[in-house]
Formats: sequence, C-alpha cells, structure tokens
Amino acid sequence: MKRSVLLFTLSILIIGTVELKAQIEIPQPSPKAKVETTVGLTDVSISYFRPSVKGRQVFGAGNDFLQPYGVLWRAGANNGTVLDLSTDAVIAGNKVEAGKYLVLMTPGENEWEFILYSDLSLGGNVGNFDESKQVISVIQKAEKLDEAVETLTYQISDISATNKSANIHFEWENVSVKIPFEVTYDDKVMAQIQQYTRVSPGNLITAANYYYTNDKDLNQALEWINTYLAEGKNSDQFWNLHLKAQVLAKMGNKKEAKKVAEKSIELAKKNSSGDFGYVKRNQDLIDSL
Repeated sequence: MKRSVLLFTLSILIIGTVELKAQIEIPQPSPKAKVETTVGLTDVSISYFRPSVKGRQVFGAGNDFLQPYGVLWRAGANNGTVLDLSTDAVIAGNKVEAGKYLVLMTPGENEWEFILYSDLSLGGNVGNFDESKQVISVIQKAEKLDEAVETLTYQISDISATNKSANIHFEWENVSVKIPFEVTYDDKVMAQIQQYTRVSPGNLITAANYYYTNDKDLNQALEWINTYLAEGKNSDQFWNLHLKAQVLAKMGNKKEAKKVAEKSIELAKKNSSGDFGYVKRNQDLIDSL
C-alpha cells in the first residue's frame, strides 16, 4: 500500500513538472531582430524588437499618437534597442568607447534626439531614465518618407568607399533618421604591417595594397611589391603585377606602368582558369595613361 502511494505521488510530481515546463509558442507581435556588419575593422551590431504600424498613427503631436513628439522612447519594442561596438567610434561627432549601449530616442516633427545609455538593465522602462548614465545626446534631422515602412527597421547603411564611416539608419512609418558614425583603423593596420611583414612575405602585398589605397608612401609600397614578386614564381601572378602597374601609374611613371600592365595582360590571357577580369582592368589602366 505504501509503495502504491509513493508511486502515485511521484507520478503527480512528474506530471506537474512537465506542465510547468510546457509552454505554447505563438508568433510575437514585435519579433526580435539583429543587423550586423563590419565597418573598417569595427564590428557593429544593432539588436532590437520590431513593432508594426498595424493601422495606428505612430509619430505626431498629442496623445492620439502611439509615440508623441517630445516624449522619450525606447526606440523599438519590448526591452529596447542595443548598439554593440567592438572598438571605439565617433558617433555624430562624439567619441564613444567600445561596448554595448541602449539606444533611446525622442521624436520630433523635424528633428529627433538620439541618446546612447550605458545601463542596459533599463530595458524599455524609460520612466527610470537616469541622466548620469547618458553617454551621448545628439539632435539629428528626420526625413519624411514617400512610402510608409510598416515594420520598424534598423540598418547600418551608406558605408563609405574608405570603410571609415557609415550611418545608424532608423525607419518606421513615414520617418527616416540617420545617425552618422566614424571608425579608425590606420594605427592598428600599421602596427600589423610592422609586425607581420617580417613573418610572412605574403603580407608584403597586403601592406602595399593598403599603402596604395590610402595614399601612403608609394615608394615603400613599390619596394614591398618588388620584394614579393622576386620570390619563386610570384612574378607570374598577373593580379599582383596589376597592383604594381597601379602603383607606378599613381607615382607618375607611366612608361613603366604600361610595360607592367602589358605583362599582366599577357600572363592573364595564358591562365587556364581565366583572366578574372584582369585583361580589362589592365587595358583600362593603360587607356587612362
């Protein structure tokens, strides 16, 4: 009898535990999202929750709007929006250290306030906002969209050709706000060049390409390329010969640049796997001379 009672009790406990753990999963009205990319050598990500308009009036003056002008907002739904930077950055002219920050905003008719907040535990409870934990506050122009955006969307947009700047880009309903930011990587790259070109000759080409792209010492770049090409069969690498031709052209040595570009074309045409576009690249370079 005692054994039967014990087994019955255990079965009740097991059933109760299963019921506590079992939950019905349904779609969330504001699903979570994350956008991430690398700008320069900086990993940038924005984690957020995405509310939808659903026929409501979102931004405007007065209490009839979901998010009235002049009222601090969590810039998303649920626990708010988090910006993560792997290195220091300059956001709208303000230096911001690497780390994670809450994004808060105060909408306005023509301008929005953009705030970074150091205490992630605030979440979406902006009523407990503590000004001492505000990292930056900037006023940014808002643009009206011709086509409505139903679901709140963040992007990391407009990455520059130099890979040194981009925008934190917010869009929802009929509003677009872009917050510019900049990153630096030159010191880190230069330190790596100093260290790694001594370890592997293959890094000489990477270093030379960086010097060429960023308008640094072209004589040094050419020296590195020549050192690399002198090793083994490296001189058959038509893609790196093209880089040498580019460096020579930028130095003003058109005659030598044309000669190297023609050699690159010759080798590219012989390559059994194709020229990978280098015949045209070299010809374009020659034509530009």
